[in-house]
Amino acid sequence: MPFTPYHFGPSGFVGLVFKKWLDLPVLVLVNVAIDVEVLFHVRHTTGPLTHWNFPHQVFHFHTLLVGGIVGAVFGLALFPFRNILRKIMNFLRLGYKPTALMMAVSGLLGAWFHVIIDGIYHWDVQMFWPNRRYRPLWNLLTQSQVKDVCLAFVLAMAALYAILLALQIRKNRANEKLGSQNANLNEEGD
Repeated sequence: MPFTPYHFGPSGFVGLVFKKWLDLPVLVLVNVAIDVEVLFHVRHTTGPLTHWNFPHQVFHFHTLLVGGIVGAVFGLALFPFRNILRKIMNFLRLGYKPTALMMAVSGLLGAWFHVIIDGIYHWDVQMFWPNRRYRPLWNLLTQSQVKDVCLAFVLAMAALYAILLALQIRKNRANEKLGSQNANLNEEGD
């Protein structure tokens, strides 16, 4: 993808659907870590492209092997910051109980989602590196279709978040009502 935010939709949607088992912030943020490779290339490379300086082949972050390792390490690196992430998730009214394993697995999966999407979108992504020639997903969809799918996931994620938020508000109101009824019963009993 030309810009990391396109990756946020699919990762965010999967993170919301499986929020009990996966770490939503890590799934989304690992996309930025993977694209550091491209940013490095843009910043440090001049001249025409050769087979040595394709943007997705600098550190091989855009491969299932290295990208998966980077993702898992990134997830573990965020573990000390879980309380900050918890505050953000609480602000968004999404429960958050991360474990180191959950964060590492989420980093791995988020990196793999990124690599798969970019493997369809960019011709130079060597998903199965060290095999440099096998690119089964390249051009499976047009670049426009990939963008449309990613944007559809953003909309699906927003709709799912709205549903989860509405359910949380409804649950809180029911608990408040039950709490006030219990308080009234205690007052009547006295």
